[in-house]
Amino acid sequence: MTLPTTRVSFPGGAVTGESTVLAVHPLGDGRWGVVTAGTPFHPLDHTWPDQPADTGTLTVPGAAGAEAVELAVVDCLTGAVDPASGELLVGADIPVRRGDEAWSWLVLHVLPELAQGVSPESLVARPVTLSVDAERRTALSAAHTGCHLLALALNAALAARWRKDPGRADAFGNPDFDSLAMASSVMDTEASTDVYRLGKSLRKKGFTAEAVDELPALADALPVITADVNQRLAAWVAADAPVRIEVPGPELTARRRWHCELPAGSATIACGGTHLHRLGQLSSLETELILSADGTELTAVTRPKRA
Repeated sequence: MTLPTTRVSFPGGAVTGESTVLAVHPLGDGRWGVVTAGTPFHPLDHTWPDQPADTGTLTVPGAAGAEAVELAVVDCLTGAVDPASGELLVGADIPVRRGDEAWSWLVLHVLPELAQGVSPESLVARPVTLSVDAERRTALSAAHTGCHLLALALNAALAARWRKDPGRADAFGNPDFDSLAMASSVMDTEASTDVYRLGKSLRKKGFTAEAVDELPALADALPVITADVNQRLAAWVAADAPVRIEVPGPELTARRRWHCELPAGSATIACGGTHLHRLGQLSSLETELILSADGTELTAVTRPKRA
C-alpha cells in the first residue's frame, strides 16, 4: 500500500472539509478506518495520546439522484504505512514515533459499520464531506489550552523549589517542572488531568519537596501554591490573550507549536492538538492540586469554564 501522508486542517480550527477517499482499512469487529487525502479531524496520537480523537460524520454524495449517505465517525486513529512491507499499522501497533520520514502517516476515520449498499470498494476514490462534532471539539480545545496555561503557571509557582538549574526552562525562563516531572497528561471535555512524578530523578535535577530553610514542605505549601497558580490563570483569562498554532506545513506530521500572547510575553509550547483562539472564550480557569499520600505524585486537575 502506498499512500501520501494525510493533510490536516484542524490546527487552524477547521471542523468541516471535503476530500477524496484513498483507502478503507478493516479494523476488526465490523469497524472500518477510512483514509482521505485531507481532513479536519484530529486523531488520537499513538505516541502521546493526551487529546482524545474527534468524532463526527462522513457524508458520501448520492449517485444518479440518490440521497447522500451520512456515516458516523465514532473515533479517529493514527495509522502509518511500513516502508519495507507496505503494511498499514494502526495506533499502538506502530513501532516508530510519529514523524519518521520513511513512513506515510495517515488519519483513519473510524466507522462502526458501513451503511446498506455501501462497500469499502465503493468508497475508494469517492469525494466525501467531513464534519467534526464542533461542540465536543471546542470543549477538548478548551481543556488543552487550559493544560498549557496550567503548565506555565505551575512552573512559575514552583520556581523557588529548585536548588539548582535543571537545564530546561519554559518560555518565561522558569525551570520547566511541567516537562521534567510529567508522567501523564489527559484531556476530556470537562478538564485536563496532569500527573507529575516527584521521584529521585527529579530530586537529582534539583527539585525539592522537603522543607528547606524558610521554604515549607510541598505538602504544607500546597494551598498557597494552588492559590498562586489560580491567580495567574485568572489574570491570563481576564487579559483575553490571543492563541494560535504555528503550522509549518499541512501534513499530519508537521511539528506545530502553540503560541499565546500573555501579558508577560509570548509563550510557546510544542503541541499537536487543538486549541481555543482567545482566552476570552473562557469565563474562568481553575486547577486543583492533589499530592499523593506518599508524596511521590502531584496531580493537577484543571477545569475550564467557557464564556
